Amino acid sequence: MKHTLFVILLFGVHQINAQVLNPESFIQMIRLNHPIAKQANILVEKAKEDRRVAMGAFDPTFTFDGSQKTLDGKNYYYYNNPELKIPTQLGGMDIKSGIENNGGQFLSTQVTTGQSAYLGVELPVAKGLLIDKRRAALQQAKLYINLSEQERNQQYNELIFDAYNHYWIWTAAYQLSKVYQQFLDVANNRFRLLKIGYLNGERSEADTIEAYTQLQQFKILQTDAQVKLNTAKFELSNYLWDAQSAPLDVTDKAVPDTIQFYLWKEQELTQLLNQADTESPILKSYAYKLKMLEVEKKLKFQGLLPTINLKANLLNKGYNVFNSFNAAFMQNNYNWGIDLKIPLLMREGKGEYKKTQLKIAETKLEINFKKRVIENKVRNYYAEMQLLKQQIEMMQQLLNGYNSLLRAENIKFQNGESTLFLVNSREMKVIEANEKLISLRQKYLKANVSAEWSAGILR
Repeated sequence: MKHTLFVILLFGVHQINAQVLNPESFIQMIRLNHPIAKQANILVEKAKEDRRVAMGAFDPTFTFDGSQKTLDGKNYYYYNNPELKIPTQLGGMDIKSGIENNGGQFLSTQVTTGQSAYLGVELPVAKGLLIDKRRAALQQAKLYINLSEQERNQQYNELIFDAYNHYWIWTAAYQLSKVYQQFLDVANNRFRLLKIGYLNGERSEADTIEAYTQLQQFKILQTDAQVKLNTAKFELSNYLWDAQSAPLDVTDKAVPDTIQFYLWKEQELTQLLNQADTESPILKSYAYKLKMLEVEKKLKFQGLLPTINLKANLLNKGYNVFNSFNAAFMQNNYNWGIDLKIPLLMREGKGEYKKTQLKIAETKLEINFKKRVIENKVRNYYAEMQLLKQQIEMMQQLLNGYNSLLRAENIKFQNGESTLFLVNSREMKVIEANEKLISLRQKYLKANVSAEWSAGILR
């Protein structure tokens, strides 16, 4: 069920009219409650959970290996070997500790009989020493959080850009409707007076018909403007939701901030370009992608190194590995081993490493291209904004001139020195100038928002 748009939440406290929906309050509600904004926040939360998953590779693990064989009354063997393994981020080293309780008539000679304990490490000394898949996944997961934040900012940028555009469309439709209503009221009053004059024999029938025709024309214009205003209002409602994700309606009593509609809103071009260079979520996303590729490059380089893994354990009888611990103990109670694997041609490692280098080069080229495109978009919208500003100033002067001519024509008509036809013609010129001025204002505000959108700074 849809809710109405309440004044308490939407309307600025600094407005004289409590029912004015200003753009700041409108955008703030979108940031807090719009489904796309909430989905963008979920994107970051998912990235954080991916980091948790990557950290799981370093969780301590407990394993238990137990088996026993008895046949024809003979106790062949029994094994009871619990072990705790602690992966670390220090050089890819794993720490292991466990106890053993083994026995039986046919126990392998390599296995220690009875109770014993061990504490040891497994350490790569070539491939995997500086980085391995576990540490690379964790580093990339951390970078992915930053990347997801920039993707969220980009979604905010797109959402707020569209919202601002619809807000100014609504404002322009409201302003145009007010202009038509103003002239409709004048035409209605004029027709009423002329009709009275006609009935009293003071005005001609032609003047009455002329006034009636103009009145009908203004009614048609006002009706068309009302349709556009309603459409703009309903489209604006698409962006409004409450904290419980229920849609809101812009009520008929809500009006836009017409004061801001006539303000100049712009930044310096240099400032916009600097913000685009440092704050654009698109460029920041590519920067984090490049960092993730650098991690991948380090990992792929490991494929060019031989695999040399060292394993060493301290051993002791009983369940206390440090019992009677001394120098002589360390010389006589240990086992160690080494795993060695050297690919002779290293074609897989070279290929994977080269592919990553090419990805990095490709990404750097893409960054340069995107940066250039963004800069040109900012420059284009800024130039459009300046040209529209000049047009607005000229159109305002033209409108002032038309208004002066209309006032003069009305005085002449009242003095019997002009015709209603000329008054109507002057009125249409004023209306056309108002239409053009409102349209230029909307385009100017859209160009302003477009420049900030191109820079990626709408949040």
